[in-house]
Amino acid sequence: MTTDMQLSPTQADRPQGRIQPIILSGGAGTRLWPLSREAYPKQFLPLAGDRSLLQHTAARVADRDRFLPPIVVCNAEHRFIVAEQLRQIGVEPMASVLEPAARNTAPAVAVGAMMAVTGNRQQPILVLPSDHAIRRPDAFHTAIETGLLAAMRGKLVTFGVKPSGPETGYGYIQTGPAQDEAPGAHSVARFVEKPDAARARQFLDQGDHYWNGGIFLMRADVYLDELKRYEPAILDACTVAFQAATQDRDFIRLDAAAFERSPGKSVDYAVMERTQHAAVVPVDMGWSDVGSWEALLTEADPDVDGNVAIGDVVAEDTRGCYVRADSGLMVATLGVEDLVIVATGDAALVARRDRSQDVKRIVERLKAAGRSESTTHLKVFRPWGYYETIDAGDRHQVKHISVLPGRALSLQMHHKRAEHWVVVRGVARVTRGNDMFELYENQSTYIPLGMRHRLENPGENPLHLIEVQSGSYLGEDDIVRFDDNYGRA
Repeated sequence: MTTDMQLSPTQADRPQGRIQPIILSGGAGTRLWPLSREAYPKQFLPLAGDRSLLQHTAARVADRDRFLPPIVVCNAEHRFIVAEQLRQIGVEPMASVLEPAARNTAPAVAVGAMMAVTGNRQQPILVLPSDHAIRRPDAFHTAIETGLLAAMRGKLVTFGVKPSGPETGYGYIQTGPAQDEAPGAHSVARFVEKPDAARARQFLDQGDHYWNGGIFLMRADVYLDELKRYEPAILDACTVAFQAATQDRDFIRLDAAAFERSPGKSVDYAVMERTQHAAVVPVDMGWSDVGSWEALLTEADPDVDGNVAIGDVVAEDTRGCYVRADSGLMVATLGVEDLVIVATGDAALVARRDRSQDVKRIVERLKAAGRSESTTHLKVFRPWGYYETIDAGDRHQVKHISVLPGRALSLQMHHKRAEHWVVVRGVARVTRGNDMFELYENQSTYIPLGMRHRLENPGENPLHLIEVQSGSYLGEDDIVRFDDNYGRA
């Protein structure tokens, strides 16, 4: 890394003997559209309880007697969402590394491993996707303890999830002989691509095939050595990107040009399916990759008619359906079976359950058509809070804005629009030209076109206001920032 960037004391002070979690948060989750979208994908959604999948993942490795604070590798566009969600559960990461481009998991893990070896070349690392669900964390932790001995002896350990049925949406791992030097671990006989239904049933009957959960435990140096052996182009690109990285507030930005030169491959393809040192620990931990609406229905507790209903749902003569009503919308069903119905404020999906894996095809069509519904929600999250579009039309737009306590928007101006602000709840500190003043509930102000302005929340509770925009152009790119607390000016 560049010499002008100093590691924080937390990063530099690495006690020995604990596992270094590396949480990967780069996925787009297109199969859970319209709830999961590129700007706010499934790892940030509360799909398995009150917490998001990312928060559940971080909480599973929060025991500081066993785990170091996590290294999080995430999409640069998601950095403030990641930081805020971890702050909410009291997790301070060892580092947050920003990927300038999507290159799959092998390069992301390489960068995390490079950071881990700065303190201990033989540091054990635990690679965790941020968007999976595990219902039995005790079994998960027991499997980690089982795999740690094999990992410290140079094995690249993956975890084989005990299948609950002949699933065709997952890859499989066939176990080989038991590892004498690491009880509970097995050698890997082979990795198998997603099978058809007949082969999946055969695997289940054989009893020696497990789902590939995409979780890995290994020494950082062993992974980097195997990457050098099988994918030197990935290692070379990531090494340059890491060495040229810069500090951006609490984040570490990889060098974009170098990282983009890396081939995009998964850990499985790049290393695990080629190494002679792969091992697998079978485990029954209630795992799901939450990869489709059908998977969510399977994970939930259906009613007597086999339905899962979330939100304001009225189901009449309905069986075997997953129905989700978001953003206060009411959804009613009548005389339907085996459907997925998901409605948000700006889009609705109706699909047969057995086609839920194909939802990404809808997203591809929306992207090809340039539709914003493929990437963003009506509610858009920012480092200071969020805004949600309530209404939009010719020369006007209405938004609900929520600002977190102590946060502030940038000092900015607009060339093509004026704004009216009405405080609904909380206290707003407003900068308007050379004036600064506070507004309270039911008070309002007007920001003329071309005037410098800023909105802050000096209070201890979230600030909520309604913003009415008017003008010839209302796009988010009509913002000139003069000062910004988040490095966007």
